[in-house]
Order: sequence, then structure tokens, then C-alpha cells
Amino acid sequence: MANALGYVSETKTGFEGALAMMNLTAPIRIEKNADKTADTQPDYRIFAGEIRTEIGGGWIVKAKSSGKDYVSLTLADPNIGPRKVFANLAPVKGRKGRYVLLWNPKD
Repeated sequence: MANALGYVSETKTGFEGALAMMNLTAPIRIEKNADKTADTQPDYRIFAGEIRTEIGGGWIVKAKSSGKDYVSLTLADPNIGPRKVFANLAPVKGRKGRYVLLWNPKD
């Protein structure tokens, strides 16, 4: 069972919406990383709150089973908790341009 950490809508520069976790609710922006110069750097930078605190990054990944691209997110901030939170952006069925941040537990 997947857990939704928030919802975002597609914009010209990435995605914008809200992060809604038990201990944190904040506006969130996932923006294309215009400064990317190496494959190890994220394709997206993640900002939260009104003061644009950077809380993570996103990488475009190819799914092994379908071969389709998706965005894998890593969130890290003391307000989230002591560990990194991993999530994937998944389209919401029947809602063009709307995505859900699905919690992705990693070992």
C-alpha cells in the first residue's frame, strides 16, 4: 500500500503543490535544475515553505518493468525527521498534469 506525501501540479518549470505529512504541511516546489553539469546532480531541486528552503532533489529514472521515465525524489530536512524520505512522482489517473508524491521505503 502506497502512502501519499502530497500532491503537485505540473508547471512550466517543474511542479508545485503541497507536502502533507503527519508532522509537516508546507507548500512545495520541484524545479528543473538549470545548473546541472553532471549526471550525479539532481534533475530537479525541491524547495519547501514560503522562504524556499531547499529540502531535496529529484532524478529522472527509467522504470525497469515498463521502461517509462519517472521522477525519484529524496527529501531531507530536520522538520521531516532524522532520516531521508524517498518518494516517486506518479500521475493521478484522470487528472492531467496532477501528480502524487508516493512514499517509497528504501532499506
